This record gives sequence, structure tokens and C-alpha cells, in this order.
Amino acid sequence: MALDLERWQAAAAIRSEWTEHGLSTAPADRATAEAAIGELYGLIGRPPPRFDWVDSPQQAIDLLPVTGAPIDLRRCASTDAGRSWDVAIALVNLAHQLRTSMDRRTSSASDNWWELTADQRLARTRPPLEALASGVGLEDLLDVGVRDSLRRSVGDGVRIPLRTALAPRLERFNGLGWYGQHDVHWVAHYDVRQRLGRRTFGADDIEQLGLWAAITRSCGWWWPLQGRCVITGRTAEVHTESAPGGWHGETRTHHPGALAIRYADGTGAYVWHGTPVPDWVINAPAVERILAERNVEVRRCAIERIGWDTYADQAGLDLVAVAADPGNPGCELQLYDLPRQLWGPPARVLLAVNGSVERDGHRRRYGLSVPADIDDPVAAAGWSYGLSGTQYSSLLRRT
Repeated sequence: MALDLERWQAAAAIRSEWTEHGLSTAPADRATAEAAIGELYGLIGRPPPRFDWVDSPQQAIDLLPVTGAPIDLRRCASTDAGRSWDVAIALVNLAHQLRTSMDRRTSSASDNWWELTADQRLARTRPPLEALASGVGLEDLLDVGVRDSLRRSVGDGVRIPLRTALAPRLERFNGLGWYGQHDVHWVAHYDVRQRLGRRTFGADDIEQLGLWAAITRSCGWWWPLQGRCVITGRTAEVHTESAPGGWHGETRTHHPGALAIRYADGTGAYVWHGTPVPDWVINAPAVERILAERNVEVRRCAIERIGWDTYADQAGLDLVAVAADPGNPGCELQLYDLPRQLWGPPARVLLAVNGSVERDGHRRRYGLSVPADIDDPVAAAGWSYGLSGTQYSSLLRRT
């Protein structure tokens, strides 16, 4: 136990290093990135490319070969578009072979929650030291506390919002580009085991992993082509907050009034508490736009942006009932009918105040959809926790 604790503390420090790289806003280290990419080209028998540096993925897309439609990796080698991308395809295969080789020496938990063992689930739902004390093995904790943590903070938190903002243009090149600093989760997954001495990898694998690690530490997204490589600088701004329910330093992107992720050219992505949203949600939220929005998550974020009380008033929601919140003394529960033309089947929304304080010192007001046949706000609050109204009333305090 003592040795595993010491190793876990070292692993957490390594994860922090990779988190800093993944969220870095420093200028790119062009020399390091170009040298590492050039060596990867050499591993597939190609000479080093010419490098076209740009400020953002948006600018990079304008320099990529036009495909007209998403590229099919299985068939594109025989097309003109495929021949433009054969270097990228070869690097995809190279990385796949590397990861397959290193996975043979690594005991890794599944990425799918429903396939996890009881110990693996425990590693995701308990503080790390408590998980170790409960018998969770260090390998499971490394998967959850390093790889999965970085995927949530950087992959889900930064890469996915950027891909969402760039869609559908980016979909044409799906699988044929790399994410540089936003690839930290899979690089760190192997790096932490190598540095802790948990696994002995082959010399060739270690050498190649070092190249991917150097790229991840030094630049943004990049697309390898015949004779040239389009490559971006790192993000200029990334705004984050602690992710709820995370025991391993997870963050999520958020900015209440501007781009949460921004590149030097001013492009980027708007994100509301971890959810990618269109620019109007942040810059010009209005009840009319909310009424016209079909995406439920975007609609929820827009309502939170203007405030549930404002939305309820301007949208003309019908108040069903009000009650004191027994799980949050001094606060009120309000139950409203939702407009059927907006939300579909009959439903109601419960407005409540968060039991915990936000980083700015305020408590966030939020809305929870509840069944239309619940008339009592306390019963609605209990339903959201899987409890009856009476059971919810007996809580000392909710969080």
C-alpha cells in the first residue's frame, strides 16, 4: 500500500505536467515540433516535409486539399484525394501499431463504463487514496486518474468544443490529422507507466513514443501531407473551471461572456460549463432564440445564461407551486409548467438553488425537468434524487 501510494503521488505529478501541456497557451516550440514530425516521416520512409505554420485549425483547413466529402480511409488510397493523404494514412497505421504493441504490455481498464469491474468503478467514484485503501489496484487507478482525467479535461474539454465549432468543414478530414497538445491523454497513458517503471516497453516503441510526446508538448493541431505539413500554434486562451464529480483534477472549459477557447487569430469555441454552444448563447441570448432552438442542451445553456428566473418571466411559464427547500435551508423551490410547443411531451421544470457555492461566491440557480404529474416542488426535488418527497425532506443538506 505504501509503495502504491508513493507511485500514485508520482503519477499525479506526471498528470499535472501533461495537463499543463494540454492547456498551454505558450507560443509553439516550432523547432521541436518540426524535428519530431520530420522523424515520424522518416519512420514511414518519407523525407522531412515543408512546414506551413498557421494560427489556428480554422486557417489550417483553408490550406488542406479539397476532398468535397468526408474521406473514407478504406477506399481513399486509390483516389486523387487519397494520394494527397497517403502520408497521413501511413502515420495513422504507425501510431496504431505503436499503441497495439504497448497495450500488450499494459493492463488497461475499458473506456466503456458498462464494461468496468467493480474495482474500476470504485477508482472513478472515490478519492484516489480511499480507492487504494479499498483495494483498487494501481493499474486501474492510473487508467482512471491519468488517461481518463486528461481525456475529460483536454479531449472532452478542449478538442471536442473546437471540433464542434469547426464542423462540418473538419469532418472531411476526420482521422487524417493530429491534435498536438490535445492528444495528451493517450501519450500520457504510456508515458506515466514508462516513467514509473510499471512496464518495460521495447526500445523502438519508447523512441517513437518520445516523438509523439515531443509533438504533444510543443504545438497544436497538424495535418501531414505529401511533402508538406500544415501545423498550428497552440491555443492563446483556455478558460476552465473544476469539473463536478472529478476526483483526479479534471477541469471543464467555461466562459460566461466570451470565447472559452481562443486562438491567436480570434477563432475558437464558446463553451458553457463544459457544453459547446453557438456564439449567440454567450453574446446575444434571448427568449426568442431559445424558443427556436431544437437542441435541448443548447437550450438549457442559453436559459442558464440569461437566468432561469428571467426566462420563466419572459417566456411566460405558468407557476404551479412554491415551497421552502428542506435540503437547502433559506432557499426556495419553484415548480413551473413547460411550454408544450418547446419541450414536446407535457413536462414541468423545478427551479432550485445549488447547495454548494460557486468559485465566485454565488450559488447557481438551475432547472430540472420533472414529470408533468408531480404537483409538489418537494416531491419533484426528491424525484430528481430518486427519493420520495418525505425522504428528501429528511436530508440534512443536499449538495
